[in-house]
Amino acid sequence: MGRTVVLADALPSLGGQAVHSVLGMCAGLFGNPPENKQLTHGIADDILEELGKSGDLHLVEGGASLNALYNEVALARWAERKIVEYGIVPLLGAVLRKVRLVGRKVDALEFATRYGDTVVRASGFVDATGDAALVWQAGLECQEPAEGVIYGSQMMVLEHFDDGQKPSHAELSERLKQRAVEYEFTMSFPGGGTAVVNMTNVETPLDAFAASKKGLEGKRQADRALRFLREEFPKAFGTARVRGYGLPGIRQTRWIVGTHRLTIEEVRQGVKFEDSVARTAWPVEQYHSAEGYILEPFAPDHVHYIPLRSMTPKDVDNVVAAGRSIDADPAALSSIRVMGPCIAMGSAAAHALALAGYGSVHKIDPAELRQRVKANVED
Repeated sequence: MGRTVVLADALPSLGGQAVHSVLGMCAGLFGNPPENKQLTHGIADDILEELGKSGDLHLVEGGASLNALYNEVALARWAERKIVEYGIVPLLGAVLRKVRLVGRKVDALEFATRYGDTVVRASGFVDATGDAALVWQAGLECQEPAEGVIYGSQMMVLEHFDDGQKPSHAELSERLKQRAVEYEFTMSFPGGGTAVVNMTNVETPLDAFAASKKGLEGKRQADRALRFLREEFPKAFGTARVRGYGLPGIRQTRWIVGTHRLTIEEVRQGVKFEDSVARTAWPVEQYHSAEGYILEPFAPDHVHYIPLRSMTPKDVDNVVAAGRSIDADPAALSSIRVMGPCIAMGSAAAHALALAGYGSVHKIDPAELRQRVKANVED
């Protein structure tokens, strides 16, 4: 839209969890089988086309939805090329230290980098931190899970296994049940002789020391999973080894208080709001137990929506949240924090700030916003 954009990231390289947690699967882009309708467009179209052409992305129907399995290295390079192509200013290795709030507007952000402190001023800000870090450090109201821990994932990529001997999902689940292992994991096979293993019971606390400790525990879980695979499926995994461990995959920690809290009832009913900006059909996917998770899939024609009001912190005029830190109850959030709707939320946040200009995102014309994000909310 002709705006100057600074993209700040605490990591020294781009890509977020999609790359550095090695998620390996872009979920929530499509509706449910059998139609598998694409629900999110924009940069999602570019990713599907460009990584598909290079053989770094494969569409696989499995479980609740059509999913896009991708090569995380290729996705990282795609993101880096786009940053250069669009003239976005990257600020990497920048840890947010302070948010300057003047009245109802954020004026600037202060970052610490290895090269010294840096200040970024802007007319509008998108909090895509996942932990509502911008909103929280501004002193604005936030929420944390009242029911306790919501577990994250430790991902690892395996190589040098026999793809022709790989177990089916049913075989893997049955063997896990027989062994009564103390953890649960799922697997995807993106091609090229690699498998992505997803450990589903890693705590992701909001304390620096505790998070560091749990990160190491996650890798120990991953190592145990590899031993399990070698013992139970030696023909497929007897010579397998870890190509890489992802950073801890965080599902939910802290989130904003918006002007509307999306509820699980609204998700189940597929309520379409006046200010809907994103949609998905992804199941309710709750991780409240160390022993596993609860999955609630939807009917083939089901779609649910995300309103802009759930992305706008109520006490500030020039900040929009995008991603897993928007305002929703934990069950509702578990169905909208996947990549497809997160891509749509990012687009909507940019359009909302552009429409607000130097005014308030709470006062923009919902009809004009709907027209801008039409591809992500209409067929």
